[in-house]
Amino acid sequence: MVQTKIIIKGAREHNLKNINLEIPRNKLIVITGLSGSGKSSLAFDTIYAEGQRRYIESLSSYARQFMERMKKPDVDYIEGLSPAISIDQRKASKNPRSTVGTVTEIYDYLRLLFARIGIPHCPKCGRRVSKQTVEQMVDQILNLSPGTKIQVLAPIIRFKKGEHKQILEDIQKKGFVRVRVDGNTFEVEEDIKIDRYKNHNIEVVVDRLLVKPEIKTRLAGSIETALSLSEGIVVVDIEGGKEKMFSEHFSCPKCGINLPEIAPRIFSFNNPYGACPDCSGLGFKMEFDPELIVPDKNKSILQGALVPWGEVKGKYLYHILKGLADFYGFSLNTPFVKLKSEFQEIILYGSGGIKIPFKYQNDEQSTYWSHENSFEGVINNLKRRYRETKSEYIRSEIQKFMNIGPCPSCEGKRLRPESLNVTIDSFSIADIAEKSIKWNYNFFEKLKLNERRRVIAGQILKEIKNRLSFLTNVGLDYLTLSRSSSTLAGGENQRIRLATQIGSSLTGVLYILDEPSIGLHQKDNCKLLQTLIKLKDLGNTVIVIEHDEATMRIADYIVDLGPGAGVHGGYLVAKGSIKDIIKNKKSITGKYLSHFSKINIPSKRRKGNGKYLKIYGARQYNLKNIDVSIPLGTLICITGVSGSGKSTLVEETLYKALIRKIYKSRVHPGGYDKIEGVENIDKVIIIDQSPIGRTSRSNSATYTGAFTPIREIFSRTKEAKIRGYKAGRFSFNVKGGRCDACQGGGIVKIEMYFLPDVYILCEVCKGKRFNRETLDIKYKSKNIAQVLDMTVEEALGFFAAIPKIKRKLQTLYDVGLGYIKLGQSATTLSGGEAQRVKLAKELSIKSTGRTIYLLDEPTTGLHFDDVKKLLDVLDRLVEAGNTVMVIEHNLEVIKSADHIIDLGP
Repeated sequence: MVQTKIIIKGAREHNLKNINLEIPRNKLIVITGLSGSGKSSLAFDTIYAEGQRRYIESLSSYARQFMERMKKPDVDYIEGLSPAISIDQRKASKNPRSTVGTVTEIYDYLRLLFARIGIPHCPKCGRRVSKQTVEQMVDQILNLSPGTKIQVLAPIIRFKKGEHKQILEDIQKKGFVRVRVDGNTFEVEEDIKIDRYKNHNIEVVVDRLLVKPEIKTRLAGSIETALSLSEGIVVVDIEGGKEKMFSEHFSCPKCGINLPEIAPRIFSFNNPYGACPDCSGLGFKMEFDPELIVPDKNKSILQGALVPWGEVKGKYLYHILKGLADFYGFSLNTPFVKLKSEFQEIILYGSGGIKIPFKYQNDEQSTYWSHENSFEGVINNLKRRYRETKSEYIRSEIQKFMNIGPCPSCEGKRLRPESLNVTIDSFSIADIAEKSIKWNYNFFEKLKLNERRRVIAGQILKEIKNRLSFLTNVGLDYLTLSRSSSTLAGGENQRIRLATQIGSSLTGVLYILDEPSIGLHQKDNCKLLQTLIKLKDLGNTVIVIEHDEATMRIADYIVDLGPGAGVHGGYLVAKGSIKDIIKNKKSITGKYLSHFSKINIPSKRRKGNGKYLKIYGARQYNLKNIDVSIPLGTLICITGVSGSGKSTLVEETLYKALIRKIYKSRVHPGGYDKIEGVENIDKVIIIDQSPIGRTSRSNSATYTGAFTPIREIFSRTKEAKIRGYKAGRFSFNVKGGRCDACQGGGIVKIEMYFLPDVYILCEVCKGKRFNRETLDIKYKSKNIAQVLDMTVEEALGFFAAIPKIKRKLQTLYDVGLGYIKLGQSATTLSGGEAQRVKLAKELSIKSTGRTIYLLDEPTTGLHFDDVKKLLDVLDRLVEAGNTVMVIEHNLEVIKSADHIIDLGP
């Protein structure tokens, strides 16, 4: 009997309240609900975990040891599961070698394409190079007019200095009669005069022939002889015509440069055969930054403009710089910014080969000496010292004047010159990788090839175009193939993996996705929805955690969890079609879908404090030299289709420019001309969805600073004072108060090798993290472990009389996190929850009213009702005089903004 449903009974994972549920197979199902209501617990931690666990259990014990194993979820029974594939929002690889092209395998197909039909060129002169067989060379020569006189020459010396006497003697010993030196032919027996200080070309005259059909065999033999003498190169001198050069290798006969065999590996920046030798294929390297060497150009050299050399106090350094200034005619008292650019260049990079007269005289005028030498330059001096020093301290001090920048050798293209000079339709593989997916699809769709190359490239081009098409369908046509994976947002990474899955054309699979619409403009969202429907139509079950209304309206089945979050959630509130959800009066989701509940448009818009932050000529990536004016003291929304440059403007350009100006950071902002109004800002804070901690020891209480006053409260109790306990005693990170058996972790890991590692509750502290003596100390009848087990909402009432703690907990509650426990590990928080913890921390800090907050998609993971709470929090920040800039596609946030900056088109 064919299974038509996935049946779940008794699901209790995390906050799920013994849920019983039937989900139709081969349909598009949306799981929705408030943030923290249990959506991920049901979709990922129950359904996916059980599907994956069953698959791994079916493998041999040997195979299982190499795979990450999932613990059995807390559920009584699940029936009707298919093989499960999870496509979540996890951040892409941090490996700098991982790119969009490598992740999607498009770059692998490009390497194969260039190896098969790419045309190599000389890296030096740019002429096309090719390799030919002896037969091909003979055929080309015999195509000359009959009776044409030719000489077959073997070029054994190409543009080298010397008399080359030994070479000429060897030629004579081998029985050759004539030689051509610099275009002039001599008998080998002659006394040939060669200037040893000049570059020369020497070619052996192997044979002299008249072109006619009968010479075919003799010509082939002569060519083979010439090739053996000159390492695969032969020159044919045609009387009254232009010389022809042939090679049996990929080499340039003119420049004498040999190219490697054209194979896929020479186009890989992860392979030593293809990677740029200077940056090892990374495309960037540490370079000295003039901006760090002369940060304040208004200072003169004597005032210390050259930071590595400081104020010129020493006599030795002074006489060097004074000699330089006298020679070129500038003053050491002139501000650096007013020096001619050529003088600035000489000071930083040296005088080259030009000798400078330096004069030295000590204070007593008893010693005087002069010398001439070239000036090394500040940057060249630092390079030499960095290269020669064996002191790690000096090396680290010099590194303060370095920044990561594009590799000067490959200009950030990652490959060797030989690889970059293989082209298809005049484009190198790096040129194509730097173009957008949309451009690539159009390029390969219109690419014209001759019959032979079309046959060779047919299947490769089909695979490339298919993958480009899938990426376009999920709204990623703006990405370039060379884009580093580490710079992708979670939503972009998820859609890349979704496109890869569509390309695999699997059927009968259970797909589970986490908010695939994140980061998508309404225009791009339509393409994504069509993709999800296509995935379903292939015969798959698609479960999507989503808050997007458009996705819910096309779904076949909706599961609404709630009614609240955390301990107040985990119940099945409603299920069925969108009509069933709207009819259910208990469903908060239904109320918003029916527009019974809604976020109202503000009655008036704030005009700001009259001051502006202005950035001119922003041109990083795809920004087209734009000028942007930002009214301070308002809520600003940055909108635009995916890839329009929102993140580039806010994060790459504005944020980096501000922290460089305000905090003297060494980061390199995106290209721009100037920025005005920075004096009106004293702090810039970016609030993203990155985790607030990487270990289980970090939690919301430690991050917001609430745990410190809580520990101090316990240390001030009567019993703690009698025992001499300080605040550190109540930390699970410090030896003394914590449980030594689990070192404050509360759990102990047991390695099982062929079986999954088992995590068990610590037998000594029973998961409480502290030792018995510490737990004896109580405040209002609660010990420290019991306090950490409280939700934020419970703790708010418990510490209501202590303003320092209450203020920090109140902000957590206000951002909608009243359901999380104080001691809940930061690693278990979603991206949206982590972002709101950061917001809460900022709200708890006394504001100066001159802070600018930058947020990227803060509505990620938020239900309609959560968005309403978020807007209240953002309004509080603005009402305090601050400026909030939000990159957002959510229409509720856009309509609530005071000012909108729309990028596009």
